[in-house]
Amino acid sequence: MSTNKRTETLSMQQIIDNLPVVVFEYTVYPDGARDFTYLSGSCEKILGISQDVLLSGSYPMKIFIHRDDWTEFEAIMEDAINGVKPIQWEGRVVTALGQIKWVEASCEPVQLPDGRIAWSGVISDIRERKELEIKQKEAEVRYREAATLFSELFNSSPMAIVLLDSSGNVQQVNPGFEQLFGYTITELKGKSLNQFIVPEALESEGNDLNTLISSEQVVRIETTRLRRDDIPVSVIIYGVPIHFENETIGIFGVYVDITDQKKIEEELKIRNSELDNFVYKVSHDLRAPLSSVLGLVNLARMPGNHDNPAEYLKIIGNKVGQLDNFISDVLSHSKNLKLDVKTGAIDFQAVIEKTFQDLSYMHGADQVKRELHIEGSEFYSDPWRIGEIFRNLISNAIKYRKIDEEICRVYVQIKIDSVKASIIFKDNGIGIHAESLNKIFEMFYRASEQSEGSGLGLYIVKNAVEKLGGQLKVTSKPDAGTTFQITLPNKLVAAS
Repeated sequence: MSTNKRTETLSMQQIIDNLPVVVFEYTVYPDGARDFTYLSGSCEKILGISQDVLLSGSYPMKIFIHRDDWTEFEAIMEDAINGVKPIQWEGRVVTALGQIKWVEASCEPVQLPDGRIAWSGVISDIRERKELEIKQKEAEVRYREAATLFSELFNSSPMAIVLLDSSGNVQQVNPGFEQLFGYTITELKGKSLNQFIVPEALESEGNDLNTLISSEQVVRIETTRLRRDDIPVSVIIYGVPIHFENETIGIFGVYVDITDQKKIEEELKIRNSELDNFVYKVSHDLRAPLSSVLGLVNLARMPGNHDNPAEYLKIIGNKVGQLDNFISDVLSHSKNLKLDVKTGAIDFQAVIEKTFQDLSYMHGADQVKRELHIEGSEFYSDPWRIGEIFRNLISNAIKYRKIDEEICRVYVQIKIDSVKASIIFKDNGIGIHAESLNKIFEMFYRASEQSEGSGLGLYIVKNAVEKLGGQLKVTSKPDAGTTFQITLPNKLVAAS
């Protein structure tokens, strides 16, 4: 071989040895023997085993290939040898120092004249690629887990949640949203949410909200939205922009229903107002009879006063009676607010008869003619509150009777079934003017100058009916009497 030829051969070998892959030849002989017959110089760098060791056969293939990958490798090799097929395999090899490396082998078979078959190809170090694939798989697993968790939270959350695109069009809603507002994703998909749930008066607010969120601001507002049936719902809205590569691609909205909270707040405002009024009225109505009594005492002590003391005592007795009745009503009101509802059997006939007997001291009580009709089965409710309802209705019938008529008529009809008791309480008294009908259940309201009561009676009736979960209606005309219609739920099942 000429010097030039030898130099070219050496140069080519150097190039092959410096390639970032192992060039190899694996030969299968006619007698079945097989082994490496060529390995490039990069063998030790990439595989961690020297050329000489692998070419000598002192490092058997079964040791060279990782034991967990051997079965697959052996099957691929046998199939390739039997069918004289190309080989494509990736797996792990074990270096002479026991290190594990990921490699990929690719080769093609050549049938030689002497019966040998030689597979020539390359072995590549794919460690970085496999590490990246493992990280990607781990990331995919974490993503799937996060997506599953998000999906579970999204679908199981009791709050209403909506996912909008950057234009404010609906992409997804959860069951909580469908339950709160009554719209399904089929109806909302791809459409502007504002046109469905934003009240007309708040249209600009809805548009401004989308703009704020799209401009990457997290938003929290307390406002009102509409259900499908146009019922307003008080909500707190949390709006969060969704970013991707420094761009807002969507809006994540959470609606918290605070309707019940608002009702409680409104009820609290009413109660506070009533409390202020209550304190003022109680102070006034307690002081008034006491001032009268004190005035009569001072008058009786005046020198030269020869009035009959019995007259003074009579007036004082009346004032003390008024004071006692007022205190009794105040205590009844307080008890009605605080006392838990208790369930017991109600004997309406006995309750009404006892009430008339207890009120027999009232002026005009002896003029009352009552008519009572009770139909139906057992009835269960709160005995004390039932008694308070009838005590105040009967007391009012006596107070507001027609003075010029000798007979005060009270008609009571009660129909009971397993669900409810329907009560009609009717008198033939002075009646109530239309402009006062919507005020008679207010605290301390007196619809007539004829009354010397506390103004708490019907307020107590209304609150007692509400505590029992019932309904109360009233109709009246001046000089034509007043009719109360009361429906109370039967707690028979709860009591049994």
